[in-house]
Amino acid sequence: MQDRRPPVRANGLGDILGGRGSIILIALVGLFIYWQSNQKEVPFAPGKKQFNTISVAQEVKLGADAYMQILQQEHSQGNTVLCAEERSCTGDARLLTEKVRQIGQRLERAALELENDYRAAGYDIPGVVEAFDWTYYVVDSPTPNAFCLPGGYVAVYTGILDITGNHDGRVTLDDIADDNKLAVVMGHEIGHALAHHGAARMSTQQMLQIGQVALSVGVSDMEPMQQQAVLQALGVAAQGGFLAFSREHETQADKIGLDLLVRACYDPREAPELWERMGQAGGGARPPEWMSTHPASSTRAENFRKWMPEAIAEYERRCGGL
Repeated sequence: MQDRRPPVRANGLGDILGGRGSIILIALVGLFIYWQSNQKEVPFAPGKKQFNTISVAQEVKLGADAYMQILQQEHSQGNTVLCAEERSCTGDARLLTEKVRQIGQRLERAALELENDYRAAGYDIPGVVEAFDWTYYVVDSPTPNAFCLPGGYVAVYTGILDITGNHDGRVTLDDIADDNKLAVVMGHEIGHALAHHGAARMSTQQMLQIGQVALSVGVSDMEPMQQQAVLQALGVAAQGGFLAFSREHETQADKIGLDLLVRACYDPREAPELWERMGQAGGGARPPEWMSTHPASSTRAENFRKWMPEAIAEYERRCGGL
């Protein structure tokens, strides 16, 4: 009698993978072991660990190369790197550059003090601050941006100075008269570098690339549409994990920056208002937080308010009353 039952169709990822599942599982287990064996303590974030396969010396080299490329690119686009040549470092360019370097040096000293305090408390923190090649430049560009690359290479764009300054819609020297909000931004960016977040991201991206290659080999004999379905499903999962990972880094950098701020005697109360201003920049349009590499500005402002009592107490202990 003829069997008239309909053919069995693949109903899920396991059906699509078939016998390849064990091969792919072995590859994933290997990647997990590699990831687990390279978990390192996050400097300046006690109790936190992250995947990192890049040494501090490698970080400094990679950061220096990237810094030069970025500054050269800005120059080629018509954006002046202020005081790139000492003989041209006069007037407003000198005042802006000196202000950024002054803030940076105060935050450096605070970072070194905090590093030594963590070490004295028994926290196994490598020498990060003194290993970095701290460098500061200002880029004359309307882009509201600032960054600190691995190795301590800092750039502040003039476009952010109105947001951190008197917020009147113009960039003038008046915007650096009160430097507390600019110190918040720089502390956050320096926090990323101190915590080796750039190295962790590079390490994670390299591991994801290895995993993608291994998975591609494992499904190479599938039909093209099945290959695409498998790789797309796992790619979406990886991307979701990477976004959450990036948001955690931003929160860590906010907290590290706040710790540096109070030790350098900058007013921590400026931080929530700064992030509210940042949220308003560009009309306030932002993707949902779960789709973003950064927490929402409102979330960040709320975090700072939560941390504020302790920060104010530490500031007043070190610097006097607010």
